Amino acid sequence: MSMVRRFALFILVFALVSDVLHSTGEGGEDVVRVLGSCGAAAQPQSAAPHGAAGCGCGELKRAEHAEDSTADPPAEPAEKYSRGANERPDEEMQSRMVLISGGEFLMGTDNPGIPADGEGPQRLVHVHSFYMDIQEVTNQQFESFVSASGYITEAEKFGDSFVFEGLLSENVKNQITQATKTRQQRIDCFISAVMCSPIMWTEKVAAAPWWLPVKGANWRHPHGPDSDIKDRLDHPVLHVSWADAVAYCSWLHKRLPTEAEWEYACRGGLKDRLYPWGNKLNPKGQHYANLWQGDFPNHNTGEDGYVETSPVMSFPANGYGLYDMVGNAWEWTSDWWTVHHTADEQHNPTGPPSGKDKVKKGGSYMCHKSYCYRYRCAARSQNTPDSSASNLGFRCVSPEQQ
Repeated sequence: MSMVRRFALFILVFALVSDVLHSTGEGGEDVVRVLGSCGAAAQPQSAAPHGAAGCGCGELKRAEHAEDSTADPPAEPAEKYSRGANERPDEEMQSRMVLISGGEFLMGTDNPGIPADGEGPQRLVHVHSFYMDIQEVTNQQFESFVSASGYITEAEKFGDSFVFEGLLSENVKNQITQATKTRQQRIDCFISAVMCSPIMWTEKVAAAPWWLPVKGANWRHPHGPDSDIKDRLDHPVLHVSWADAVAYCSWLHKRLPTEAEWEYACRGGLKDRLYPWGNKLNPKGQHYANLWQGDFPNHNTGEDGYVETSPVMSFPANGYGLYDMVGNAWEWTSDWWTVHHTADEQHNPTGPPSGKDKVKKGGSYMCHKSYCYRYRCAARSQNTPDSSASNLGFRCVSPEQQ
């Protein structure tokens, strides 16, 4: 048998095995793999656990994260943009902050909407006083930061970010290469020894096929390369990773909130309530947050006035004067993710010392009770620190008024 024929046979076997690996994980669970040029497989992502249905944004992880981190990501980017070497924005470009007076509250819940997310047990937590941005960081504010500092986001460095399919133009959809090539096409690709398309062969997220990795999607182009933010300057900035958020906050001598601080602020002084305004989603028929209405993910009726993000402060503030604490865009926190919590009383908890995912809170415009009941103060989700998506943003806190 010639060398070429042996090589072709080897590739055939490799392709067949790859198909098997593609469809099942070690325990038989559904998985999704990100494929590099000519099919180099990354780590699988398990499908969402039973009872934890969601919009799928917790599954949006870049392939590089296969092991737990032993500490926070390197602090250099944040330090670089907070050393005073760069121009800081005019005062009017910064978010107004309000004092959140310290106190105690019941964190979490004993009646979790999604038990697999680690919403419980409910525990007594004390937090110190701090100041919090009254709104999510906007495109205009982030643009000011980038213009002054030259910062480049991780989505821009990676060259892509996740976008909800319903927001994409037909032109962008047609340019996306999904991992739907047939077995024979993959074999031909190897045998002919030609490089595959420079666009990654990327599967839709197994549990959420409405999420697509889009080349050229980033904070400047939230729906892909043919979109911009000219008419969205007062919307929350999107496609920012955890490190991007840390860099921005540090530039202003601020930081991300801990999960405890975020949840304390979300509750707005109310005790053991679902939402920042109480237990009824739409009191007296009024919408208090930008959420999904209709049939998710097929049709958002926009009964609240929006089918995607809304300008910040479009809905009523909570008791502390904070806007959009739930809905509109998910918000990063500083905590590493865990679903195991002590029921003991705690003072200023900061989460586990290490992990692989960071906690995000608040839900987004994509949340609906039938599929992602995470627009509650006690609800939570997670992403790897370098993840970014078209429904993920942040706001900052500070120990003192800025």
